[in-house]
Amino acid sequence: MSRFSIRHETRYDYEHPVRFGAHRLLVRPRDSHAIRLIDADLTLSPPGETRWSLDALGNCVCQFTPQGEARTLSIVSDLVLARYPAPLDLIPVSDPRSATPVDYAFEDRVLLAPFMAPATPDAQGVTIWARSHLGPVGEPAMDFLLRLNHVIHDNFEYLAREAEGVQTPAQTLRLSSGSCRDYAWLMVEALRHVGYAARFVTGYLYSPAQAKVRGAGATHAWAQVFLPDLGWLEFDPTNGVAESPDLIPIAVARIPEEAAPISGVLLGRPGASKLTVAVDVRRDDAEPAAA
Repeated sequence: MSRFSIRHETRYDYEHPVRFGAHRLLVRPRDSHAIRLIDADLTLSPPGETRWSLDALGNCVCQFTPQGEARTLSIVSDLVLARYPAPLDLIPVSDPRSATPVDYAFEDRVLLAPFMAPATPDAQGVTIWARSHLGPVGEPAMDFLLRLNHVIHDNFEYLAREAEGVQTPAQTLRLSSGSCRDYAWLMVEALRHVGYAARFVTGYLYSPAQAKVRGAGATHAWAQVFLPDLGWLEFDPTNGVAESPDLIPIAVARIPEEAAPISGVLLGRPGASKLTVAVDVRRDDAEPAAA
């Protein structure tokens, strides 16, 4: 078990005062066998009405509507949680359906269908690229997943892009570079093209001091893949790791746009604007996270 303290600060500054419509916040994890939420505090300015709910995927969603007019919107999430990971080398893979090609039971396939259908066009040969890394029939699916995870990590240049949005998988293949969200989306869509159920994950990444970890100090993104008898497993192609105890998931989605930590509506003419985001993930009774 690992205990973490997380502060996620988001601040929008506008040249002119504006009013605000509804905002959707994905900043709180759901309690599960892998995560126990100990404390959660949300500081909002300007203040406003909030309402919590679970969306169709079980994500904790805060609907927030700031009141009044302001030139600044500040959202600060403070979390304390315990993480209970299952090391990958302790997970038995004995189900014969978890072999190449993966074979989902009918009951699972009905529920997994939205996560098996690619959401972007295959104009640049994402299918061909994914199939080129498949092993022989009967190879354990886990071997293929770990191999693909490492292929992206080893062969693509990591860029901490500040621009909003996510590259298409075809763009990431063509450029051979991208951010964590681009790597995750490439892996998700590539797996869908060869018959796997996969989804996009956003959350946080703990980085011990002096560790060479990509994607720390901000929100992070990775992939989840469903295997028979094992359920959803986490693969982080940005760092080439799987089922890492340092990955702290907050929300899952079919496409990246549905997993934005903060989205909402402005009313008025804000003029020039500035976005500042700071994420600090600390492991209790341990050294501070690397910057």
